[in-house]
Amino acid sequence: MTKPLLDVEDLRVRFHLRTGTVDAVRGVTFQLGRERLGIVGESGSGKSQTGRAILGLTPPPGEVTAKRLAFDGIDLQTASKRTLRQLRGGRISMVMQDPKYSLNPVMTIGEQIIEAYQAHAKAGRGEARDKALAMLEAVKMRDPARIFSLYPHEVSGGMGQRAMIAMMLVTDPDLLIADEPTSALDVTVSMEVLRILDELVTERGMGLIFISHDLKLVSSFCDRVLVMYAGRVVEELEAKNLREAKHPYTQGLMRCLPTLADDVRPLPTLNRDPAWAL
Repeated sequence: MTKPLLDVEDLRVRFHLRTGTVDAVRGVTFQLGRERLGIVGESGSGKSQTGRAILGLTPPPGEVTAKRLAFDGIDLQTASKRTLRQLRGGRISMVMQDPKYSLNPVMTIGEQIIEAYQAHAKAGRGEARDKALAMLEAVKMRDPARIFSLYPHEVSGGMGQRAMIAMMLVTDPDLLIADEPTSALDVTVSMEVLRILDELVTERGMGLIFISHDLKLVSSFCDRVLVMYAGRVVEELEAKNLREAKHPYTQGLMRCLPTLADDVRPLPTLNRDPAWAL
């Protein structure tokens, strides 16, 4: 069996608050190869916290524990801070949900990509600039040189999202965690972003964790899917078989999706069983 790129066993994320302890992620277990893994579920199901915990980005007062949390054989729980800094943004990158909250408003897009590259590569200014322009071209920017010199507020949401993807991919990572990368984009730009990610997984052999609310999108784009509810993985299946899901929560989510063929009013609502959260 091929050694997994990422090995997660019994991952738990807790937040100790004045009002008590909140278990945001509870016992998540999965392995990832050089493939596209989708994580779906409602807001608050623990999808984003799972991705952040892998990168060590859980903010205080959060606590992360796991029986195993390893990337390419490196134990992420016992690794030194220096090792984690090298991995984070270098071999593992994460595209956050909304670019306008992730890009620095007082730095040009080009400068931010250069900074990300030089943080992990011993490269001079000229080499870093060439690499940044090449990445802007790779994410299908029409005029990379012009985009390079613009500030985040001067580009559209779709261009900002592609700039973020360029910044996260400039170091040629082995694993990309994409948190709702298409949620704020129109359909045309969304499909362009998905094509870019698909090419990167196929051509570079990169592993991709694709976090999304869009079940139809995940079923057509990803290889496997984890369905999360109340911090737990309630079902894991091949993406192409999402409509054949066995868990009532997954079935309920699928039934709630509107279709152009049927005019169902009102749309079905999801009846939750308290036992799902146990």
